[in-house]
Amino acid sequence: MSAHTVPHEVGGFRVVPVKFSEKSSAGHMLYYKEHSVKESEDTKPTDRTLFVVNVPPYCNEECLQRLFGGCGGVESVILQAKAGKELDAMLEEIYPIRKTRGFKIAYIVFKDDSSVVRAMKQKYKEPFILSPEGDSGGLVTGYRKWCSEYEARWEDPKQLQKKADDFMIEFDKRKHEEKEQAKVEEGVPDDDGWVTVTRKSTKPVVARSERKQKRLQAKEKKKREEKELMNFYTFQSRESKREHIAELRMKFEEDKQRITQMRAARKFKPY
Repeated sequence: MSAHTVPHEVGGFRVVPVKFSEKSSAGHMLYYKEHSVKESEDTKPTDRTLFVVNVPPYCNEECLQRLFGGCGGVESVILQAKAGKELDAMLEEIYPIRKTRGFKIAYIVFKDDSSVVRAMKQKYKEPFILSPEGDSGGLVTGYRKWCSEYEARWEDPKQLQKKADDFMIEFDKRKHEEKEQAKVEEGVPDDDGWVTVTRKSTKPVVARSERKQKRLQAKEKKKREEKELMNFYTFQSRESKREHIAELRMKFEEDKQRITQMRAARKFKPY
Protein backbone atom coordinates (compact mmCIF):
# COMPACT_ATOMS: atom_id res chain seq x y z
CA MET A 1 0.00 0.00 0.00
CA SER A 2 1.54 3.32 -1.05
CA ALA A 3 1.51 6.40 1.13
CA HIS A 4 -1.03 8.05 -1.20
CA THR A 5 -3.61 5.29 -0.63
CA VAL A 6 -3.23 5.16 3.17
CA PRO A 7 -6.48 6.35 4.82
CA HIS A 8 -6.10 8.99 7.50
CA GLU A 9 -8.70 7.34 9.74
CA VAL A 10 -10.04 3.78 10.23
CA GLY A 11 -12.80 2.92 12.71
CA GLY A 12 -12.18 6.01 14.82
CA PHE A 13 -8.38 5.48 14.85
CA ARG A 14 -5.96 7.84 13.15
CA VAL A 15 -3.45 6.04 10.88
CA VAL A 16 0.35 6.47 10.81
CA PRO A 17 2.42 4.54 8.22
CA VAL A 18 5.86 3.65 9.59
CA LYS A 19 8.99 1.94 8.22
CA PHE A 20 12.04 0.61 10.02
CA SER A 21 14.49 2.50 7.78
CA GLU A 22 14.68 4.29 4.44
CA LYS A 23 15.80 1.05 2.76
CA SER A 24 12.84 -0.98 4.10
CA SER A 25 10.42 -2.04 1.38
CA ALA A 26 7.72 -3.10 3.83
CA GLY A 27 6.12 -1.09 6.59
CA HIS A 28 3.47 -1.12 9.28
CA MET A 29 0.48 0.94 10.24
CA LEU A 30 0.10 2.43 13.71
CA TYR A 31 -3.44 3.24 14.82
CA TYR A 32 -4.13 5.74 17.58
CA LYS A 33 -6.99 7.61 19.21
CA GLU A 34 -7.71 9.56 22.37
CA HIS A 35 -7.39 7.43 25.49
CA SER A 36 -10.85 6.89 26.97
CA VAL A 37 -11.61 4.62 29.94
CA LYS A 38 -14.11 4.60 32.81
CA GLU A 39 -11.45 4.59 35.55
CA SER A 40 -8.57 6.94 34.80
CA GLU A 41 -5.04 6.22 36.07
CA ASP A 42 -2.67 8.86 37.44
CA THR A 43 0.00 7.79 34.94
CA LYS A 44 -2.45 7.93 32.00
CA PRO A 45 -4.73 10.97 32.35
CA THR A 46 -7.46 10.65 29.72
CA ASP A 47 -7.31 14.30 28.65
CA ARG A 48 -3.55 14.15 27.86
CA THR A 49 -3.07 10.57 26.59
CA LEU A 50 -3.14 8.84 23.20
CA PHE A 51 -3.85 5.12 22.88
CA VAL A 52 -1.73 3.46 20.15
CA VAL A 53 -2.10 -0.10 18.81
CA ASN A 54 -0.20 -2.36 16.37
CA VAL A 55 3.18 -1.15 17.63
CA PRO A 56 5.86 -3.42 16.01
CA PRO A 57 8.51 -5.18 18.14
CA TYR A 58 11.36 -2.93 16.98
CA CYS A 59 9.52 0.28 17.86
CA ASN A 60 10.60 1.56 21.28
CA GLU A 61 9.80 4.53 23.51
CA GLU A 62 12.31 6.81 21.77
CA CYS A 63 10.73 6.13 18.36
CA LEU A 64 7.26 6.99 19.59
CA GLN A 65 8.55 10.10 21.34
CA ARG A 66 10.07 11.33 18.07
CA LEU A 67 6.91 10.41 16.15
CA PHE A 68 4.47 12.30 18.37
CA GLY A 69 6.92 14.93 19.65
CA GLY A 70 5.91 17.20 16.78
CA CYS A 71 2.43 17.52 18.29
CA GLY A 72 3.73 18.79 21.64
CA GLY A 73 5.87 17.95 24.65
CA VAL A 74 5.73 14.25 25.54
CA GLU A 75 5.76 13.54 29.27
CA SER A 76 6.06 9.75 29.06
CA VAL A 77 5.64 6.74 26.76
CA ILE A 78 4.26 3.52 28.26
CA LEU A 79 4.57 0.23 26.33
CA GLN A 80 2.48 -2.79 27.34
CA ALA A 81 1.66 -6.22 25.97
CA LYS A 82 -2.05 -5.46 26.13
CA ALA A 83 -4.40 -2.70 27.20
CA GLY A 84 -5.14 -2.30 30.88
CA LYS A 85 -3.39 -1.28 34.07
CA GLU A 86 0.34 -0.71 34.05
CA LEU A 87 1.27 -4.16 35.42
CA ASP A 88 3.95 -4.83 32.79
CA ALA A 89 5.74 -1.59 33.62
CA MET A 90 5.70 -2.44 37.33
CA LEU A 91 7.13 -5.90 36.68
CA GLU A 92 9.79 -4.48 34.37
CA GLU A 93 10.91 -2.11 37.14
CA ILE A 94 11.33 -5.09 39.48
CA TYR A 95 12.71 -7.46 36.82
CA PRO A 96 14.58 -5.27 34.26
CA ILE A 97 15.20 -8.23 31.91
CA ARG A 98 11.47 -8.77 31.51
CA LYS A 99 10.58 -7.15 28.17
CA THR A 100 7.34 -6.94 26.22
CA ARG A 101 7.79 -9.23 23.22
CA GLY A 102 6.08 -9.04 19.84
CA PHE A 103 3.51 -6.45 18.81
CA LYS A 104 2.29 -4.25 21.63
CA ILE A 105 0.22 -1.23 22.54
CA ALA A 106 1.40 2.16 23.77
CA TYR A 107 0.17 5.13 25.76
CA ILE A 108 1.59 8.53 24.77
CA VAL A 109 1.19 10.98 27.65
CA PHE A 110 1.58 14.64 26.66
CA LYS A 111 2.39 17.55 28.94
CA ASP A 112 -0.82 19.37 27.98
CA ASP A 113 -4.20 18.43 26.47
CA SER A 114 -3.80 20.68 23.41
CA SER A 115 -1.16 18.24 22.09
CA VAL A 116 -3.80 15.49 21.91
CA VAL A 117 -6.02 17.78 19.83
CA ARG A 118 -3.16 18.48 17.41
CA ALA A 119 -2.30 14.78 17.17
CA MET A 120 -5.89 13.89 16.27
CA LYS A 121 -5.75 16.38 13.38
CA GLN A 122 -2.36 15.18 12.11
CA LYS A 123 -2.16 13.70 8.58
CA TYR A 124 0.86 11.63 7.56
CA LYS A 125 1.53 11.63 3.81
CA GLU A 126 4.79 9.70 3.98
CA PRO A 127 5.84 6.77 6.20
CA PHE A 128 7.59 7.81 9.38
CA ILE A 129 11.14 6.36 9.58
CA LEU A 130 11.66 4.77 13.01
CA SER A 131 15.45 4.33 12.65
CA PRO A 132 16.92 7.10 10.47
CA GLU A 133 20.31 6.39 8.88
CA GLY A 134 23.20 8.12 10.59
CA ASP A 135 21.13 8.66 13.72
CA SER A 136 23.24 7.84 16.79
CA GLY A 137 20.04 6.91 18.61
CA GLY A 138 19.00 4.43 15.92
CA LEU A 139 17.39 1.13 16.78
CA VAL A 140 19.64 -1.76 17.83
CA THR A 141 18.50 -5.12 16.42
CA GLY A 142 19.75 -8.67 15.94
CA TYR A 143 22.70 -10.04 17.91
CA ARG A 144 23.77 -6.52 18.98
CA LYS A 145 20.40 -6.09 20.69
CA TRP A 146 20.72 -9.48 22.42
CA CYS A 147 24.27 -8.68 23.59
CA SER A 148 23.13 -5.32 24.88
CA GLU A 149 20.21 -6.88 26.78
CA TYR A 150 22.50 -9.58 28.21
CA GLU A 151 25.01 -7.00 29.47
CA ALA A 152 22.20 -4.91 30.96
CA ARG A 153 21.19 -7.87 33.15
CA TRP A 154 24.24 -7.53 35.38
CA GLU A 155 24.51 -4.71 37.88
CA ASP A 156 27.93 -3.09 38.20
CA PRO A 157 29.36 -4.24 41.59
CA LYS A 158 30.52 -0.73 42.49
CA GLN A 159 27.13 0.80 41.70
CA LEU A 160 25.37 -1.98 43.57
CA GLN A 161 27.59 -1.42 46.62
CA LYS A 162 26.95 2.33 46.41
CA LYS A 163 23.18 1.73 46.34
CA ALA A 164 23.45 -0.52 49.41
CA ASP A 165 25.65 2.00 51.26
CA ASP A 166 23.35 4.91 50.43
CA PHE A 167 20.34 2.94 51.60
CA MET A 168 21.98 2.03 54.92
CA ILE A 169 23.13 5.61 55.48
CA GLU A 170 19.60 6.86 54.92
CA PHE A 171 18.19 4.07 57.12
CA ASP A 172 20.58 4.84 60.01
CA LYS A 173 19.85 8.54 59.67
CA ARG A 174 16.10 7.94 59.82
CA LYS A 175 16.42 5.65 62.84
CA HIS A 176 18.60 8.19 64.65
CA GLU A 177 16.05 10.94 63.97
CA GLU A 178 13.22 8.75 65.25
CA LYS A 179 15.20 7.97 68.40
CA GLU A 180 15.98 11.64 69.03
CA GLN A 181 12.36 12.60 68.41
CA ALA A 182 11.22 9.95 70.88
CA LYS A 183 13.55 11.42 73.52
CA VAL A 184 12.13 14.90 72.94
CA GLU A 185 8.52 13.70 73.16
CA GLU A 186 9.15 11.43 76.18
CA GLY A 187 6.85 12.43 79.03
CA VAL A 188 5.24 15.23 76.99
CA PRO A 189 1.45 14.95 76.78
CA ASP A 190 -0.21 15.24 73.37
CA ASP A 191 -3.13 17.53 72.46
CA ASP A 192 -5.57 15.24 74.28
CA GLY A 193 -3.43 15.07 77.42
CA TRP A 194 -2.17 11.52 76.84
CA VAL A 195 1.44 10.60 77.49
CA THR A 196 2.97 7.91 75.28
CA VAL A 197 4.83 5.35 77.39
CA THR A 198 7.55 3.30 75.75
CA ARG A 199 9.11 0.22 77.33
CA LYS A 200 12.84 0.40 77.91
CA SER A 201 14.93 -2.55 78.98
CA THR A 202 18.25 -2.21 80.78
CA LYS A 203 19.16 -5.79 79.93
CA PRO A 204 21.16 -6.35 76.76
CA VAL A 205 19.53 -7.99 73.79
CA VAL A 206 22.06 -10.80 74.00
CA ALA A 207 20.53 -12.00 77.29
CA ARG A 208 17.16 -12.40 75.61
CA SER A 209 18.84 -14.28 72.78
CA GLU A 210 20.55 -16.60 75.30
CA ARG A 211 17.23 -17.36 76.99
CA LYS A 212 15.69 -18.09 73.65
CA GLN A 213 18.64 -20.33 72.77
CA LYS A 214 18.25 -22.25 76.03
CA ARG A 215 14.53 -22.75 75.39
CA LEU A 216 15.29 -24.08 71.94
CA GLN A 217 17.94 -26.43 73.30
CA ALA A 218 15.53 -27.73 75.97
CA LYS A 219 12.85 -28.22 73.32
CA GLU A 220 15.25 -30.15 71.09
CA LYS A 221 16.38 -32.30 74.03
CA LYS A 222 12.77 -33.16 74.93
CA LYS A 223 12.05 -34.01 71.30
CA ARG A 224 15.06 -36.35 71.17
CA GLU A 225 14.03 -38.10 74.40
CA GLU A 226 10.49 -38.60 73.11
CA LYS A 227 11.85 -40.01 69.86
CA GLU A 228 14.18 -42.40 71.71
CA LEU A 229 11.31 -43.55 73.93
CA MET A 230 9.12 -44.12 70.93
CA ASN A 231 11.88 -46.11 69.22
CA PHE A 232 12.23 -48.21 72.39
CA TYR A 233 8.49 -48.94 72.45
CA THR A 234 8.61 -49.88 68.78
CA PHE A 235 11.53 -52.23 69.40
CA GLN A 236 9.79 -53.73 72.43
CA SER A 237 6.61 -54.31 70.42
CA ARG A 238 8.55 -56.06 67.66
CA GLU A 239 10.32 -58.30 70.13
CA SER A 240 7.01 -59.23 71.78
CA LYS A 241 5.48 -60.19 68.42
CA ARG A 242 8.56 -62.17 67.47
CA GLU A 243 8.43 -64.15 70.76
CA HIS A 244 4.70 -64.82 70.31
CA ILE A 245 5.24 -66.18 66.79
CA ALA A 246 8.10 -68.39 67.99
CA GLU A 247 5.87 -69.75 70.77
CA LEU A 248 3.08 -70.56 68.28
CA ARG A 249 5.54 -72.36 66.02
CA MET A 250 6.86 -74.41 68.92
CA LYS A 251 3.32 -75.41 69.95
CA PHE A 252 2.52 -76.33 66.35
CA GLU A 253 5.55 -78.61 66.16
CA GLU A 254 4.59 -80.27 69.45
CA ASP A 255 1.06 -80.90 68.14
CA LYS A 256 2.49 -82.43 64.95
CA GLN A 257 4.67 -84.80 66.95
CA ARG A 258 1.74 -85.81 69.20
CA ILE A 259 -0.46 -86.59 66.16
CA THR A 260 2.34 -88.65 64.61
CA GLN A 261 2.72 -90.70 67.81
CA MET A 262 -1.04 -91.29 68.06
CA ARG A 263 -1.20 -92.48 64.44
CA ALA A 264 1.62 -94.88 65.13
CA ALA A 265 -0.24 -96.29 68.11
CA ARG A 266 -3.52 -96.40 66.04
CA LYS A 267 -5.24 -94.26 68.57
CA PHE A 268 -5.78 -91.30 66.26
CA LYS A 269 -9.47 -90.42 66.00
CA PRO A 270 -10.02 -87.25 63.96
CA TYR A 271 -13.82 -87.26 64.53
